[in-house]
Amino acid sequence: MPLRFTLRQLEYLVAVGECGSIALASDRVNVSSPSISAAISQLEQEFGLPLFVRKHAHGLSLTQGGKQFVEQAKVVLAQAARLNDLANTITGKVRGPLNVGCLLTFAQVVLPHLRRGFVDVNPEVDFHQFERNQSEIFDGLRHASLDLALSYDLNIPPDLDFVPLASLPPYAVLPETHDLAHRSTLSPADLADHPMILLDLPLSSEYFLSLFSELGVKPRIAERTRDMAVMQSLVGQGFGYSIANIRPWSDRSPDGQRLRYVPLSAASPAALRPMRLGLVLSEGARASQTVRAFVDHCRAELTPDSGHGLKLRFDGAPREG
Repeated sequence: MPLRFTLRQLEYLVAVGECGSIALASDRVNVSSPSISAAISQLEQEFGLPLFVRKHAHGLSLTQGGKQFVEQAKVVLAQAARLNDLANTITGKVRGPLNVGCLLTFAQVVLPHLRRGFVDVNPEVDFHQFERNQSEIFDGLRHASLDLALSYDLNIPPDLDFVPLASLPPYAVLPETHDLAHRSTLSPADLADHPMILLDLPLSSEYFLSLFSELGVKPRIAERTRDMAVMQSLVGQGFGYSIANIRPWSDRSPDGQRLRYVPLSAASPAALRPMRLGLVLSEGARASQTVRAFVDHCRAELTPDSGHGLKLRFDGAPREG
């Protein structure tokens, strides 16, 4: 009797099994919760056994049979991915699904441009992007819901690879009316007595705070936010300064206020180490021709520039910083 299930349903099964919740699985695979719930029910009906125990207050937990099915589903999905990679290698084509993660702090600045150029050249690639914090990126790569991700070299674990693309020195982000806004450079000591809007994302915030601790000073944190656009608007409205390593193309905050981006400097350059922007990949990811093609594309579009941060190659004149 032919089996009536799809690889997509198996992908949803694995996501729910690992997340323990249809809602969390929905966020991971970027599909609506009803679609995932229907897929799980169809699989249970097809195989004739319950895969999950439904607990209203605690989500879903796998049955003993469900645990075995999830492990086998991972094997099937891995083998299917290898078939796709083999076909691409034999034909020399770049095609198939590509799930790309990107760190929240610069997703709006970097990823859409890279995606546009890549899919224009490779129209058979089914490209999906996911904005995540650093911890979520690591989790997605380990669980194969992401093929690779754009991120910083912050605490990259040994089981993941990092391909450096560009060096991004830190900037102070200030409202145009700030007393320090028209300085050519600033040190963390210059900023320490002024209120700070901390971009409070996992690992990123530790890096920003280390710029002060390395010099023996402590910032005066007035507000924290996990959203880059909110940070810019708070700065633009004069609630404080912030620190960032990506300079947007516009010098205005989302609500229209003018911002100034002043490079940070210190007597000891090592105390203000730049972040490195690059690609994080799981072990074996480069076996995929589509992944290799995207890595090469990013290398061509993002150039290392130790003095001026991020440089994108556009058709028009690029803006540095």
